[in-house]
Amino acid sequence: MGNSPVVLGLDFGGTKIAIAVCDLMGNQLAAVTISTGAEPGTLPAASGHGAQAIFDRGIRAARDLLADVAPDNELAAVGAATFGIPFEDRVELAPAIDGWESLALGRELRAAFAGAEIRMATDAKAAAAAELRWGTLNGCDPGVYLNLGTGLAAAIVIGGQVVGGGNGAAGEIGYNLRAISDVGRALDQRVPLEGLVSGQGLARRAAAAGAARAGAAAAGADGSGSAQPGSAQPGSAQPGSAQPGSAQPGSGGQRPGAPAHPAARPMTAADIFEAGRGDPELAELLTRFAAELAFHLVNLAIFLNPVRISVGGGMVRSWERLRPYLEQALTAGVPFPPELVVARFPFDAPLLGAVALAVDAADTSGARTFDSEDPGDGLATAGPPDQENMSQATVTLDSTA
Repeated sequence: MGNSPVVLGLDFGGTKIAIAVCDLMGNQLAAVTISTGAEPGTLPAASGHGAQAIFDRGIRAARDLLADVAPDNELAAVGAATFGIPFEDRVELAPAIDGWESLALGRELRAAFAGAEIRMATDAKAAAAAELRWGTLNGCDPGVYLNLGTGLAAAIVIGGQVVGGGNGAAGEIGYNLRAISDVGRALDQRVPLEGLVSGQGLARRAAAAGAARAGAAAAGADGSGSAQPGSAQPGSAQPGSAQPGSAQPGSGGQRPGAPAHPAARPMTAADIFEAGRGDPELAELLTRFAAELAFHLVNLAIFLNPVRISVGGGMVRSWERLRPYLEQALTAGVPFPPELVVARFPFDAPLLGAVALAVDAADTSGARTFDSEDPGDGLATAGPPDQENMSQATVTLDSTA
């Protein structure tokens, strides 16, 4: 590689930060993923876990990676994907980590990597751009990318472009109203869809259910009789749908001296889906989760009439549990049902999109020599990337305002 310039891709997620160093063609030289230090379902701004501390942890890891694989190379550009809507002085709609909305992401990145071009995009839009260029949304018009991760979001593809929206917030379905009673209520007066239908929301609900059952079991053991039917169903759409007598054998409750119920401990979405196979209460929680997700996905498909919906994010690890429910709902409820597929890059698409942003920025700055045989649209001539060799194709997303 010599001393040729390099680019850096960063994907800031709710529970992890993915980082890649690539050459100017997008070929990966090295990559690393680090934890934000947050527990599933609870992302507090406690000491060491606040927004600035998490950002700084990612920057240190990126600098270490650059020093390891490209110590003498110029850093031409940095592409960053993040949950929320990134701006120079803030990140809008980013509640997953307390304090992230106040982080001056653009300015922080420019200070951390002085002299490099900086480009930013939402994680879902960066992922959609990667799938549009190299994956399952290539040639789909219109198409939808659905991100099922720590949070919930969609990205819309029309005419070969990812739709940004007037304020960069197109596709932010995590803020959808959940009930007619939500109409007219401000965001701080209601629970948005993402609060329940997301990896973080699911983990919180499972933990609350486990804690309630543990409390009910303890109350039953000391004879207080305080456990009430239905008390172990937080956020239930049907009051009283929980199994009465939750401390009884077979219902997922605890006997005195029994190990704590799994849901009483922090769990990932994958843990919950796996535990739900043998736990009636978690199974019911997952059914309600899938039903509410399907409700909003069907309405989105009716509105947009997409050719294909591509699904990525951490919950794709439990796709065999989600797919049948979502497919059936789309088939039954949409006049012209779209194809439903797993993304080509279900876990790495936001990082790939961030790298592509950086490659595009390096092109714009003149760091890479123009290839006369490549028209630069990134669609017709670019080959698909893989873990070892990312494509030279670029994306057009740019949120530097």
